[in-house]
Amino acid sequence: MTKVLMKGNEALGAAAIKAGCKYFFGYPITPQSELPEFMARELPKIGGVFLQAESEIAAINMVYGAAGAGERVLTSSSSLGIALKQEGISYIAGAELPCVIINISRGGPGLGNIQPSQSDYFMVTRGGGNGDYRHPAYAPATVQEAVDLTMEAFNVADYYRTPVIIQGDGMLGQMMEPVEFNEPKKRDLPPKDWATKGTGGKREPNIVTSLLLATQDLEDHNWKLDRKYKEIEKNEVMYEMYRMEDAEIVLVAYGTTSRIVKNAIETLREEGIKAGLIRPITIWPYPSKAFDEIPDSAKAILTVEMSTGQMLDDVKIANEGRLPVYFYGRTGGMVPTPDAVIAKAKEILGGVE
Repeated sequence: MTKVLMKGNEALGAAAIKAGCKYFFGYPITPQSELPEFMARELPKIGGVFLQAESEIAAINMVYGAAGAGERVLTSSSSLGIALKQEGISYIAGAELPCVIINISRGGPGLGNIQPSQSDYFMVTRGGGNGDYRHPAYAPATVQEAVDLTMEAFNVADYYRTPVIIQGDGMLGQMMEPVEFNEPKKRDLPPKDWATKGTGGKREPNIVTSLLLATQDLEDHNWKLDRKYKEIEKNEVMYEMYRMEDAEIVLVAYGTTSRIVKNAIETLREEGIKAGLIRPITIWPYPSKAFDEIPDSAKAILTVEMSTGQMLDDVKIANEGRLPVYFYGRTGGMVPTPDAVIAKAKEILGGVE
């Protein structure tokens, strides 16, 4: 298959269309604006609908409507825009509706800046709205992986009837890389017999809602959702183990930061320091079982992030106290350098017996 050179934001849109998405509702915000611009241009060509809503809040509620009708639907934003969508995402999760949400993160908190960041980790992995809910969150490291995971996300959303997030950052959205559009792996998807498509006078109407006023009904629903999330944790974990077979220091990083860390690992190994990487691809469900595969040669874990350490909690939980855990991060749109990661790894090994 021929590869095409594409900007990350546009490749994400093209992947969504290839996955069968015909509806996009959103609102422009840097550094993801090329994605809605792409969808505005391309969706009408296939009989789809692009609508620039009056706000992010309006956009996510339009997603609720299209998802409730059983359609494949996408929205995208950046950080503070995703924060505005959290109420709607909670409603969508509560109503068990499938959709895909793309977050191309920028520096924060507040308005912040338009540089890349990973400081939305808590928001996208903990269920950023109200109530007991979670949703799968993928963290691609390359434009090709972003394409593949976007197509997979639509299948996962339909299979589990859940919102799914693609968690990128400003680097991923703005970089250009060659990509090919492969077919996603096949899933036996359930029929959308719950969708509000009209009855034709042949059945009772479907009702889509997250409003359950009777406390026992709501508790039963929450436990039903919890069982679904446990199935997702069981079946949908994805991660990469890179040069881990003899690692004496284990680095943990996701998304574009993992590419910087891989460069650092190669330099460390050239200098005789055996470093390896655990790269979460799903940041929820978190790949805790990857930490069970850490070799006996390992002396320490170093978590590297473009944040003040939001993934650090998950690393410590997965590690279960087996190894000392250290952290190196940059925030506010600053990007770690390979040299800084190398220096931190050497500092750690120099202090570990």
